[in-house]
Amino acid sequence: MKLPRRKFLHLAVGAAALSTTSRIVWAQAYPSRPVRILVGYAAGGPTDIFARLMGQSLSDRLGQQFIIENRPGAAGKIATEAAVRAPPDGYTLLQCGTAAAINATLYDKLNYDFIRDVAPVAGFTRTTLVVVVNPAVPANTIPELIAYAKANPGKINMAMPGIGTSPHLAGELFKTMAGVNITLVTYRGDGPALSDLLGGQVDMMMPAPAAFVEYIRAGKLRALAVTTLTRWEEFPNIPTLGEFVPGYDVSNWWGVCAPKNTSPEIIGKLNNEVNAGLADPKIKERLAQLGADPMPMLPTEFGKLFAEETDKWGKVIRAANIKPE
Repeated sequence: MKLPRRKFLHLAVGAAALSTTSRIVWAQAYPSRPVRILVGYAAGGPTDIFARLMGQSLSDRLGQQFIIENRPGAAGKIATEAAVRAPPDGYTLLQCGTAAAINATLYDKLNYDFIRDVAPVAGFTRTTLVVVVNPAVPANTIPELIAYAKANPGKINMAMPGIGTSPHLAGELFKTMAGVNITLVTYRGDGPALSDLLGGQVDMMMPAPAAFVEYIRAGKLRALAVTTLTRWEEFPNIPTLGEFVPGYDVSNWWGVCAPKNTSPEIIGKLNNEVNAGLADPKIKERLAQLGADPMPMLPTEFGKLFAEETDKWGKVIRAANIKPE
């Protein structure tokens, strides 16, 4: 039997309202059990440290454990694949950041499309990279480094902790924008690269600052510039690279993502709590100690950052014809 149109519309509106109400009630009760945050890198590194800081903040604010689950390997792809296949119920989240934007172009075949398959939830933090040289390098400023590199093409060796890493692409961008010929030397991680930089086997590096701060303070490495548009609060006398290479701006950034189709109510709740945590003076202080700044964002703003960074690094990768190891 056919329903009268008016009655059908009345029932349809009622069902939609009930569905919306159910989702809101469910989101209000969320989380009712522990939540996993998948991290694509080993424990102890910057990505893991920031994930644990974020997870602890969410645990404190929401009264449930946010458990960090490290799934290292394949430049974060293993953790990402697990996240996109997880139920979109808010109980599996992903620590996401710069590497995902790079991987979108670096790898020809991925088992996912990050922008299509992942829902941005909230930004968390952003950190600069820092241009450091061995003290034996005859350059105390970026202009002196550029002049020396141009006078000695190919002579300066720059360490990078792997193909397609942020320091690698930051170096490629510096080479292009400064018009210099610098030889890039690949290492398996920051540790071996740092060891050779301190020993003088390589001349320079563009790492995240956390593991290098003490060497800069002790004078074992000379910091010439930071890669963000603003100076580093920990070392305000170090200039930005953009002061000498106009338009240069590179940072590492992290946040939290969820599988696509996660309800807007849960995403909104998580976004509110992450942003509230970033306003906590204790969180701000800890991030500052790690050379990082809070990066509160709405989900739409975080999604826009992903799209812009994917496009930016895609151009660098294609121009330098970079291929994964």
